[in-house]
Amino acid sequence: MGEMLSKSLETIEKYKNISPHYEELLEILEEILILREEYRRKLKENVFLVDETHIDKKMSGGLPLIDFTRNNLDLSQPRQYFFKLLEIAKKRSPDETEKILKDLDEGSLDYDNMVRDSFVRESEQQTPEEEERIFDLLGLFVEESLRPALEMVAEKYHDAIEKSEWTEGYCPVCSKEPKIAELREEEGFRYLYCNQCGFEWNYLRIKCPFCGNEDQQELAYFTIEGEEKYRVDVCNNCKRYIKTVDFRKTTEKANLDVEDIATLHLDILASEEGYE
Repeated sequence: MGEMLSKSLETIEKYKNISPHYEELLEILEEILILREEYRRKLKENVFLVDETHIDKKMSGGLPLIDFTRNNLDLSQPRQYFFKLLEIAKKRSPDETEKILKDLDEGSLDYDNMVRDSFVRESEQQTPEEEERIFDLLGLFVEESLRPALEMVAEKYHDAIEKSEWTEGYCPVCSKEPKIAELREEEGFRYLYCNQCGFEWNYLRIKCPFCGNEDQQELAYFTIEGEEKYRVDVCNNCKRYIKTVDFRKTTEKANLDVEDIATLHLDILASEEGYE
């Protein structure tokens, strides 16, 4: 077992005790991380190829390295991983999972289309009204099925992206919008996190990543008493929000996949306040 995986599993166990309400979801994440590590070890080459001659132009033009809205991507390997992930769901919801498998077999559900649909901007999707809708297991598995291959791209081109000084509020690797961010270092730099590929990039603190608003009168945040480590940054111009974890006062490295699940109650509160 890799050192990073071991630390992630330790973090999950800690949060199971802190947030027993999320124990089942954290257990699902635990199984996913173990399966992800196993699948990553099997990947011998990049699934998603990047034209290295156009990286600088793409970055300067605000274009991510991979465009999932196109139809020319080979999703055969992620698809195999997706079906492995469904075995995790089958243990908990056998009837629902069997229906998904049946729909996939009959063609009423199509994996490639689900992948492309998952890259529709969150602002174009319905606002979740309760935790069950926020935590969409099928959507999670579609997202996760791409994660190992995308991590390889993110790692390979990390330095090139850093050099480009990417300033957009969406991921420079895959274009997904962030759900969570962290504050770190003494200066409190903000890093947006992409749940799709695991990439983090520096972004201005006083700026909405969704609409680019920098008007301090329209940017705000709220916290919950006793949970000052967490805050929800909101923009009253576009009515969007992003969760933020403050790691400035610790040497601990944030695991934002775990933090995202452990803070689902903040998603609910933000939704109740009218933010998407």
